[in-house]
Amino acid sequence: MDNITLKEAQQQVDIWIKTYGVRYFNELTNMAILTEEVGELARIIARTYGEQSFKESDKNRDLGDEMADVLWILLCLANQTGVDLTAAFHKNMEKKTSRDKKRHQNNQKINNYE
Repeated sequence: MDNITLKEAQQQVDIWIKTYGVRYFNELTNMAILTEEVGELARIIARTYGEQSFKESDKNRDLGDEMADVLWILLCLANQTGVDLTAAFHKNMEKKTSRDKKRHQNNQKINNYE
């Protein structure tokens, strides 16, 4: 299970939900959960790479696990709303490349960063 496609991840989440989770939470609930999970990820990043210090309750949090929580709920939302994340990702990469292929290379703010 080292290599997994987005399609396979979406399928695995769907199978898990139908096997163990009874059903998907509704889309609005999952959006709220996504927001909560992103907040937990932000908290760990702020304490690991930012200027905030760790609280005792933060010390055993795993950055990868927090990212996986965000991915999980995003996969749930994609399944519920009929979004093929593989197709959406490819389309988004094309958009970004078309729009930004020179933008960042010409950005003095990031090219002169020390």
